[in-house]
Amino acid sequence: MSDDGHGANAAFLAAYDAVLERWPVQVEPIDLPSAYGTTRVNACGPADGPPLILLHGGGTTAAMWFANVAEFARRHRVYAVDRIGEPGRSARGERPPRSVPDLLGWLDGVLDGLGVGSAAVCGHSYGGWVALTYGLHAPQRVRRLVLLDPTQCFGGFRVGYLARALPSLIRPTASRARAFLAWETDGAETDPAWPRLYGLAAEFTDTKIVTGKRPEPGLLRTLTTPTLVLLAGRGKAHPPHRIASAATRLLPNAETAVLPDLSHHAMPWHQASHLNARVVGFLDRTAT
Repeated sequence: MSDDGHGANAAFLAAYDAVLERWPVQVEPIDLPSAYGTTRVNACGPADGPPLILLHGGGTTAAMWFANVAEFARRHRVYAVDRIGEPGRSARGERPPRSVPDLLGWLDGVLDGLGVGSAAVCGHSYGGWVALTYGLHAPQRVRRLVLLDPTQCFGGFRVGYLARALPSLIRPTASRARAFLAWETDGAETDPAWPRLYGLAAEFTDTKIVTGKRPEPGLLRTLTTPTLVLLAGRGKAHPPHRIASAATRLLPNAETAVLPDLSHHAMPWHQASHLNARVVGFLDRTAT
Protein backbone atom coordinates (compact mmCIF):
# COMPACT_ATOMS: atom_id res chain seq x y z
CA MET A 1 0.00 0.00 0.00
CA SER A 2 1.30 3.42 -0.88
CA ASP A 3 1.11 6.44 1.40
CA ASP A 4 -1.25 8.29 -0.93
CA GLY A 5 -4.77 8.08 0.45
CA HIS A 6 -5.28 4.44 1.35
CA GLY A 7 -5.04 5.13 5.07
CA ALA A 8 -1.55 3.89 5.90
CA ASN A 9 0.48 6.68 7.42
CA ALA A 10 4.23 7.11 7.38
CA ALA A 11 4.69 5.73 10.89
CA PHE A 12 2.87 2.51 10.06
CA LEU A 13 4.78 2.03 6.81
CA ALA A 14 8.09 2.67 8.55
CA ALA A 15 7.21 0.17 11.29
CA TYR A 16 6.17 -2.41 8.68
CA ASP A 17 9.45 -2.00 6.83
CA ALA A 18 11.44 -2.16 10.08
CA VAL A 19 9.97 -5.60 10.84
CA LEU A 20 10.43 -6.78 7.27
CA GLU A 21 14.08 -5.78 7.49
CA ARG A 22 14.43 -8.30 10.33
CA TRP A 23 13.69 -11.12 7.90
CA PRO A 24 16.96 -13.06 7.60
CA VAL A 25 16.33 -13.85 3.92
CA GLN A 26 16.18 -11.76 0.77
CA VAL A 27 12.61 -10.58 0.17
CA GLU A 28 11.07 -9.94 -3.23
CA PRO A 29 7.98 -7.70 -3.03
CA ILE A 30 5.30 -8.61 -5.56
CA ASP A 31 2.21 -6.49 -6.25
CA LEU A 32 -0.73 -8.29 -7.84
CA PRO A 33 -3.50 -6.10 -9.34
CA SER A 34 -7.10 -7.31 -9.44
CA ALA A 35 -10.65 -6.03 -9.28
CA TYR A 36 -10.40 -6.28 -5.49
CA GLY A 37 -7.32 -4.05 -5.35
CA THR A 38 -3.57 -4.59 -5.32
CA THR A 39 -2.23 -7.40 -3.16
CA ARG A 40 1.28 -7.17 -1.71
CA VAL A 41 3.09 -10.49 -1.47
CA ASN A 42 6.48 -10.84 0.21
CA ALA A 43 8.27 -13.68 -1.58
CA CYS A 44 11.43 -15.49 -0.59
CA GLY A 45 13.13 -18.85 -0.99
CA PRO A 46 14.17 -20.77 -4.09
CA ALA A 47 12.17 -19.79 -7.16
CA ASP A 48 11.71 -23.44 -8.11
CA GLY A 49 10.79 -24.62 -4.59
CA PRO A 50 7.36 -26.01 -3.68
CA PRO A 51 5.05 -23.02 -3.04
CA LEU A 52 3.99 -22.17 0.51
CA ILE A 53 1.36 -19.48 1.12
CA LEU A 54 1.48 -17.75 4.52
CA LEU A 55 -1.67 -16.06 5.87
CA HIS A 56 -1.19 -13.78 8.87
CA GLY A 57 -3.48 -13.43 11.86
CA GLY A 58 -6.09 -10.70 12.26
CA GLY A 59 -4.69 -7.33 13.28
CA THR A 60 -1.21 -8.24 12.05
CA THR A 61 0.53 -8.17 8.67
CA ALA A 62 2.56 -10.41 6.39
CA ALA A 63 5.66 -9.07 8.13
CA MET A 64 4.79 -11.23 11.18
CA TRP A 65 6.70 -14.28 9.90
CA PHE A 66 10.15 -12.86 10.77
CA ALA A 67 11.01 -15.79 13.07
CA ASN A 68 9.83 -18.48 10.65
CA VAL A 69 10.80 -17.60 7.09
CA ALA A 70 14.45 -18.61 7.31
CA GLU A 71 13.48 -22.22 7.94
CA PHE A 72 10.38 -22.21 5.76
CA ALA A 73 12.31 -20.77 2.80
CA ARG A 74 15.21 -23.24 2.87
CA ARG A 75 13.37 -25.49 0.43
CA HIS A 76 10.03 -23.79 -0.23
CA ARG A 77 9.15 -20.74 -2.28
CA VAL A 78 7.39 -18.72 0.39
CA TYR A 79 4.66 -16.18 -0.35
CA ALA A 80 3.58 -14.11 2.68
CA VAL A 81 0.40 -12.27 1.72
CA ASP A 82 -1.11 -9.01 3.02
CA ARG A 83 -4.89 -9.34 2.79
CA ILE A 84 -6.72 -6.47 1.13
CA GLY A 85 -8.76 -4.39 3.60
CA GLU A 86 -6.49 -5.15 6.56
CA PRO A 87 -3.27 -3.59 7.85
CA GLY A 88 -0.39 -4.00 5.44
CA ARG A 89 0.85 -2.86 2.07
CA SER A 90 -2.04 -4.15 0.01
CA ALA A 91 -4.38 -1.48 -1.38
CA ARG A 92 -8.14 -1.69 -1.72
CA GLY A 93 -9.61 -1.28 -5.18
CA GLU A 94 -13.09 -0.37 -6.35
CA ARG A 95 -14.49 -3.69 -5.14
CA PRO A 96 -12.58 -4.90 -2.07
CA PRO A 97 -13.55 -8.26 -0.55
CA ARG A 98 -16.69 -7.85 1.57
CA SER A 99 -17.97 -11.41 1.89
CA VAL A 100 -16.56 -14.91 2.26
CA PRO A 101 -17.05 -15.66 -1.48
CA ASP A 102 -15.17 -12.43 -2.23
CA LEU A 103 -12.35 -13.46 0.11
CA LEU A 104 -12.06 -16.87 -1.52
CA GLY A 105 -12.21 -15.38 -5.00
CA TRP A 106 -9.48 -12.92 -4.03
CA LEU A 107 -7.24 -15.78 -2.84
CA ASP A 108 -7.95 -17.72 -6.04
CA GLY A 109 -6.72 -14.65 -7.90
CA VAL A 110 -3.59 -14.39 -5.74
CA LEU A 111 -2.58 -17.95 -6.61
CA ASP A 112 -3.39 -17.29 -10.27
CA GLY A 113 -1.32 -14.11 -10.24
CA LEU A 114 1.62 -15.94 -8.71
CA GLY A 115 1.32 -18.69 -11.30
CA VAL A 116 0.68 -21.25 -8.56
CA GLY A 117 -1.65 -24.12 -9.41
CA SER A 118 -1.56 -25.63 -5.94
CA ALA A 119 0.38 -24.94 -2.75
CA ALA A 120 0.79 -25.68 0.89
CA VAL A 121 -1.12 -23.07 2.90
CA CYS A 122 -0.21 -22.02 6.45
CA GLY A 123 -2.30 -19.64 8.54
CA HIS A 124 -2.14 -18.31 12.09
CA SER A 125 -5.22 -17.45 14.19
CA TYR A 126 -7.79 -15.83 11.85
CA GLY A 127 -5.40 -16.65 9.02
CA GLY A 128 -5.91 -20.29 10.01
CA TRP A 129 -9.65 -19.87 9.49
CA VAL A 130 -8.97 -18.33 6.07
CA ALA A 131 -6.62 -21.20 5.19
CA LEU A 132 -9.09 -23.89 6.29
CA THR A 133 -12.02 -22.19 4.57
CA TYR A 134 -9.99 -21.92 1.39
CA GLY A 135 -9.00 -25.58 1.64
CA LEU A 136 -12.68 -26.50 1.78
CA HIS A 137 -13.43 -24.17 -1.13
CA ALA A 138 -10.62 -25.34 -3.42
CA PRO A 139 -9.16 -28.62 -2.15
CA GLN A 140 -7.49 -29.24 -5.50
CA ARG A 141 -5.35 -26.12 -4.95
CA VAL A 142 -4.25 -26.92 -1.39
CA ARG A 143 -1.71 -29.74 -1.17
CA ARG A 144 -1.44 -29.52 2.61
CA LEU A 145 -2.63 -27.28 5.42
CA VAL A 146 -0.82 -25.93 8.47
CA LEU A 147 -3.07 -24.27 11.06
CA LEU A 148 -1.32 -22.42 13.90
CA ASP A 149 -3.71 -21.98 16.85
CA PRO A 150 -6.57 -21.39 14.40
CA THR A 151 -9.60 -19.53 15.69
CA GLN A 152 -13.26 -20.21 14.84
CA CYS A 153 -12.34 -23.48 13.11
CA PHE A 154 -12.97 -26.21 15.70
CA GLY A 155 -14.38 -24.22 18.62
CA GLY A 156 -15.18 -20.75 19.89
CA PHE A 157 -13.31 -18.14 21.90
CA ARG A 158 -13.00 -18.08 25.66
CA VAL A 159 -15.29 -15.48 27.19
CA GLY A 160 -12.44 -13.99 29.22
CA TYR A 161 -10.35 -13.49 26.09
CA LEU A 162 -13.16 -11.66 24.31
CA ALA A 163 -13.84 -9.51 27.37
CA ARG A 164 -10.20 -8.51 27.57
CA ALA A 165 -10.10 -7.77 23.83
CA LEU A 166 -13.32 -5.73 23.82
CA PRO A 167 -11.82 -2.27 24.61
CA SER A 168 -9.35 -2.66 21.75
CA LEU A 169 -12.15 -3.71 19.41
CA ILE A 170 -14.52 -0.87 20.37
CA ARG A 171 -11.94 1.89 20.39
CA PRO A 172 -8.64 0.61 18.98
CA THR A 173 -5.47 2.48 19.88
CA ALA A 174 -1.84 1.51 19.65
CA SER A 175 -1.41 1.53 23.42
CA ARG A 176 -4.48 -0.67 24.00
CA ALA A 177 -3.32 -3.13 21.35
CA ARG A 178 0.15 -3.39 22.86
CA ALA A 179 -1.30 -3.84 26.34
CA PHE A 180 -3.55 -6.65 25.08
CA LEU A 181 -0.59 -8.29 23.35
CA ALA A 182 1.48 -8.10 26.54
CA TRP A 183 -1.39 -9.60 28.57
CA GLU A 184 -2.02 -12.54 26.23
CA THR A 185 1.67 -13.34 25.74
CA ASP A 186 2.54 -12.89 29.45
CA GLY A 187 5.06 -10.29 28.35
CA ALA A 188 7.05 -12.65 26.11
CA GLU A 189 10.09 -10.79 24.85
CA THR A 190 10.55 -10.05 21.19
CA ASP A 191 12.20 -7.47 18.98
CA PRO A 192 10.66 -4.08 19.95
CA ALA A 193 9.89 -3.46 16.27
CA TRP A 194 7.14 -6.09 16.37
CA PRO A 195 4.93 -4.72 19.20
CA ARG A 196 5.36 -1.27 17.68
CA LEU A 197 3.97 -2.49 14.36
CA TYR A 198 1.24 -4.46 16.14
CA GLY A 199 0.14 -1.31 17.94
CA LEU A 200 0.14 0.88 14.86
CA ALA A 201 -1.80 -1.77 12.93
CA ALA A 202 -4.67 -1.29 15.42
CA GLU A 203 -4.96 2.31 14.20
CA PHE A 204 -4.91 1.36 10.53
CA THR A 205 -7.79 3.23 8.92
CA ASP A 206 -10.62 1.62 6.98
CA THR A 207 -9.90 -1.89 8.22
CA LYS A 208 -12.47 -4.40 7.00
CA ILE A 209 -11.96 -8.00 8.06
CA VAL A 210 -14.19 -10.50 6.30
CA THR A 211 -15.62 -12.98 8.80
CA GLY A 212 -17.74 -16.05 8.37
CA LYS A 213 -19.20 -19.01 10.20
CA ARG A 214 -17.29 -21.87 11.71
CA PRO A 215 -17.11 -24.71 9.15
CA GLU A 216 -19.84 -27.32 9.55
CA PRO A 217 -18.65 -30.64 11.04
CA GLY A 218 -20.03 -32.57 8.09
CA LEU A 219 -18.05 -30.44 5.67
CA LEU A 220 -14.86 -30.78 7.71
CA ARG A 221 -15.17 -34.56 7.57
CA THR A 222 -14.94 -34.40 3.77
CA LEU A 223 -11.55 -32.66 3.81
CA THR A 224 -8.86 -35.23 3.10
CA THR A 225 -6.00 -32.73 2.71
CA PRO A 226 -3.08 -33.59 5.03
CA THR A 227 -3.39 -31.06 7.86
CA LEU A 228 -1.15 -30.10 10.77
CA VAL A 229 -2.88 -28.30 13.66
CA LEU A 230 -0.57 -26.80 16.28
CA LEU A 231 -2.15 -25.30 19.41
CA ALA A 232 -0.70 -22.88 21.93
CA GLY A 233 -0.63 -24.60 25.33
CA ARG A 234 -0.61 -21.28 27.23
CA GLY A 235 -2.92 -19.51 24.84
CA LYS A 236 -5.84 -17.55 26.23
CA ALA A 237 -7.98 -17.45 23.09
CA HIS A 238 -9.51 -20.93 23.47
CA PRO A 239 -8.93 -24.24 25.34
CA PRO A 240 -6.06 -25.79 23.34
CA HIS A 241 -6.58 -29.43 24.27
CA ARG A 242 -10.30 -29.22 23.50
CA ILE A 243 -9.55 -27.66 20.11
CA ALA A 244 -6.93 -30.32 19.36
CA SER A 245 -9.43 -33.06 20.23
CA ALA A 246 -12.09 -31.54 17.98
CA ALA A 247 -9.67 -31.18 15.07
CA THR A 248 -8.61 -34.82 15.43
CA ARG A 249 -12.24 -35.93 15.54
CA LEU A 250 -13.44 -33.83 12.61
CA LEU A 251 -10.59 -33.96 10.08
CA PRO A 252 -9.90 -37.34 8.46
CA ASN A 253 -6.20 -36.64 7.81
CA ALA A 254 -5.13 -34.38 10.67
CA GLU A 255 -2.10 -34.39 12.92
CA THR A 256 -2.39 -32.27 16.08
CA ALA A 257 -0.06 -31.18 18.85
CA VAL A 258 -0.21 -28.76 21.78
CA LEU A 259 3.00 -26.77 22.22
CA PRO A 260 3.11 -26.16 25.98
CA ASP A 261 5.17 -22.97 26.27
CA LEU A 262 3.47 -20.82 23.64
CA SER A 263 0.63 -18.31 23.83
CA HIS A 264 -1.81 -17.57 21.03
CA HIS A 265 -0.38 -14.26 19.84
CA ALA A 266 3.27 -15.17 20.44
CA MET A 267 3.04 -18.55 18.76
CA PRO A 268 4.76 -17.70 15.47
CA TRP A 269 7.74 -15.90 17.02
CA HIS A 270 8.30 -16.96 20.64
CA GLN A 271 10.73 -19.88 20.92
CA ALA A 272 10.09 -20.44 17.23
CA SER A 273 12.66 -23.16 16.57
CA HIS A 274 10.42 -26.02 17.74
CA LEU A 275 7.40 -24.76 15.81
CA ASN A 276 9.53 -24.27 12.69
CA ALA A 277 10.88 -27.81 12.94
CA ARG A 278 7.37 -29.26 13.32
CA VAL A 279 6.06 -27.33 10.32
CA VAL A 280 9.00 -28.04 8.03
CA GLY A 281 9.04 -31.71 9.02
CA PHE A 282 5.34 -31.99 8.20
CA LEU A 283 5.71 -30.23 4.85
CA ASP A 284 8.71 -32.31 3.84
CA ARG A 285 7.18 -35.58 5.00
CA THR A 286 3.95 -35.04 3.09
CA ALA A 287 5.54 -33.59 -0.03
CA THR A 288 4.55 -35.24 -3.27
